[in-house]
Amino acid sequence: MNKKRLFIRSAVAMAVAASSTSALAAGFQLNAQSATGIGRAFAGDAVIADNAAVMARNPAAMALFDQKAFSIGFETITTDIKVSDAEYCGAACEFTGGLVPATQVEDTDDVGGTSVAPNVHFIMPLNEKLAVGINAYSNFGTKTEFSDDYVATEYGGLTDVKSFNLGLAGSYRLNDQWSFGAGLDIIYGQGTMKRTANKDIPDIGGMDLLNVDGADGFAVGFNVGTVYELDENNRFGFAYRYSPEFEAKDDKGQKITLPLPDIAEFSGFHKIEDTKFAVHYSVQYIGWGSFDKIEFENLQGTVLTGSYSKPYEWQDGWHYSIGGTYYLNNDWTLRAGYMYDTSAQDELTSISVPDSDRQWFSAGLTYNLDQSSTIDFGFTYLMGEKVSVNESTPNPLNGSTLSSVSATTQANAILMGLQYSRSF
Repeated sequence: MNKKRLFIRSAVAMAVAASSTSALAAGFQLNAQSATGIGRAFAGDAVIADNAAVMARNPAAMALFDQKAFSIGFETITTDIKVSDAEYCGAACEFTGGLVPATQVEDTDDVGGTSVAPNVHFIMPLNEKLAVGINAYSNFGTKTEFSDDYVATEYGGLTDVKSFNLGLAGSYRLNDQWSFGAGLDIIYGQGTMKRTANKDIPDIGGMDLLNVDGADGFAVGFNVGTVYELDENNRFGFAYRYSPEFEAKDDKGQKITLPLPDIAEFSGFHKIEDTKFAVHYSVQYIGWGSFDKIEFENLQGTVLTGSYSKPYEWQDGWHYSIGGTYYLNNDWTLRAGYMYDTSAQDELTSISVPDSDRQWFSAGLTYNLDQSSTIDFGFTYLMGEKVSVNESTPNPLNGSTLSSVSATTQANAILMGLQYSRSF
């Protein structure tokens, strides 16, 4: 096989693997189901059921509705990603074993971007026991773009990944205390990724290592849940979501396999009797431990012409959130919340996948337009920790190291959501 084709194929595999997973890092797992949830750091979201968006967290909670419920809204996600104190060891540095000094890379803080994620939910009770629902929202998504003159170009470039989840669900009320639900998830994903070799690398300097535009694919998962009601002011919810392996393929026949994480969540809601206050909380488990590698296949038509497997060795993640709601009057409801969630990355880190433990600080409000219609607004500031990164790119021609980079990364984000809900 032609050496240049071999290099491009392998580099595409590595870059697709790195850039695609930035959409899956814990910090880019989009909790984009509702503006209400954003305003309380999603504390109690698997059981509160203050609008139709709850079906995205727990299908059993649809049993809490005695009228048809509809919600529609959107979320904006603005990421602030900083890469500082970076040193790039290019071809000459690697070839001489470090005798040629590494290049100091200018700090950059403009690689993040803003994405918009819409959502819509509809719940229809069929009778006192049964309810069905349909919704659409985004599970994962991110956008990062380094400038064209960024020195460590093998580790920068453009990443723009989106996902879309279409959900169908049903619930059954067993008695006054117990309700159960289940749903089907149809997931569509799309990604655009570009990487370029550093201009000083012999033979391939300035060449596109990756230029994939619109790789996409479908996958099918499911979710189940239950709700237990102590009384009208106290209830608990548990939900489990199975996420499948996701395959994406572009027009050139390149295919990648991404293992998505399973998610389990426990939530509680307690309205304090004879007051205007309620407290709520959630613990969420995210099975990132299954994300051990990404497999890549290069197809020409139906013929397999090459494959690649990149290790990630991620660890399982956890979200811990607590929030409060204040029912101010007949017109206004105020809420706030705090979440701490843990990084999916363990020992292997990357500047193309900035990830860390992080804190969420959230606030939101609801305005009642009338007895059946509301407008919700939510705001979250997500603050990540600084992480030291050491990353290298292997040379597919001879197995040696093509280049390496060390840096400090920090990823913060601002989430805002606006939503209209109606019961009828």
